[in-house]
Amino acid sequence: MKARMTNPAMVLPDALTALLALGEAATAGTVPGTTHQLIHLRVSQINGCSFCVDMHARELKEAGEKDERIWGVGAWRESPYFSDAERAALALAECVTRLADRPDPVPDAVWDDAADHYDEKELSSLLLSIGAINVFNRLNAAVRQPAGATW
Repeated sequence: MKARMTNPAMVLPDALTALLALGEAATAGTVPGTTHQLIHLRVSQINGCSFCVDMHARELKEAGEKDERIWGVGAWRESPYFSDAERAALALAECVTRLADRPDPVPDAVWDDAADHYDEKELSSLLLSIGAINVFNRLNAAVRQPAGATW
């Protein structure tokens, strides 16, 4: 498989700089890096971004995550490998990624569960992280960036 074009973030380098800065700001707080990586993997699965699914699964593996947690992300609700806080973050990530799938894009129950585990600064971190990976997924999906490729 070959990409349709060079990734737009590489065509417009200032865009890549801005996107990377957003990602760094989102992950600089107290939310565990693993939580961000799990979110990035799940959102990438939802969006069908093979490039990011491949990359984030590898990053989790390199960070020492067990295979069961990496494989289990796609079925996290039925998987025993995630903490309650990680489950709340994954539920929030799914809702924020699938905004048009329901009349109330982020139901109070999902928000309240996330707010029970994360303070306002941490929720901000999660929301920015979810937004950033969605941007990368959309760029990669549009140009059909293949898994394992480089930009």
